[in-house]
Amino acid sequence: MSILSVENLTVRRGDRLTLNQASFSVSAGEFVGLIGPNGAGKSTLMRAALGLIPAEGESSLARLSPAARARAAAWLPQTREIAWPVSVAHLVSLAQNENQDAPEVIAALTRMDLMAYAERPATGLSGGEQARVLIARALAQDTPLLLADEPIAGLDPAHQIGAMDTFATLVSEGRGVIASLHDLGLAARHCTRLIVMSEGRIVADGPPRDVLTEALLAEVFAIRCLLSDTPEGLVVQPLAQISKP
Repeated sequence: MSILSVENLTVRRGDRLTLNQASFSVSAGEFVGLIGPNGAGKSTLMRAALGLIPAEGESSLARLSPAARARAAAWLPQTREIAWPVSVAHLVSLAQNENQDAPEVIAALTRMDLMAYAERPATGLSGGEQARVLIARALAQDTPLLLADEPIAGLDPAHQIGAMDTFATLVSEGRGVIASLHDLGLAARHCTRLIVMSEGRIVADGPPRDVLTEALLAEVFAIRCLLSDTPEGLVVQPLAQISKP
C-alpha cells in the first residue's frame, strides 16, 4: 500500500532548479535511504513532498489538510534546537497532546534509550542527547510514515546504530521511513531501498546492493569505496576522494 506518492515534483529558486521532476512512491514496510552529496536536493525533496515549500508537480501528502497530514506523516527536520527548558518527557509528549503517560510516549522514550532522562530538562542535555529526544518526539506521533532529515547526525556510533535499528523496527511493524543519510555504510545495511540524488535529480532508485556500485559512487560522490558482502549485510567503506569521471 502506497503511503506517499510524488510525481514530477519540482522546486525553483529564481532561475535555478533545486529539485527537478522527482517521481517515486513509498509503500508501508519500506525503509528508504535518501542519499547524495551536500546540495543534491534531499532536504528540498522531503520538504516539498510535505508541502512545506512551494513546488510544482504532485505529492499525496502536500495536498492533504494540515491536520490530515499530521496524522499521515511525522517530520523530523535537520535543524534541532530545543528552546524551552521543559522535561524530556514533556517535550516528547507534545506529539500526544502533552499526555506523558500515553503509550506512544513511553514507547518512544524506551526506543530511544531516554527513560532515565525523562524528568531532566531537555535544554540541559548534550547535542546528541537532544537529537535523540527530537527523534523520540517524532516517533511518539505514531504515524504511518516518518520523514527524517539527517536523523543520526551528531549521534555517537552506538546511538546511530540504535536509531537505525529503531527505524528498521518501525518498518517491520508495517510503517514507512524516509531518511536522508550521509553514512553510506549504515544506509546500505539498514535501508531496504536507496534513492540517490545528484544536482536536484533522482539518478538511482533500488535495493542497496543494486544501487551502490563503484561507478555510481565515483560519479555521484567522487569517492572510491570498498564494497563487501558480509553475513551482516553490505559493507561500504569509503577509501579515497577521486576526480569525477
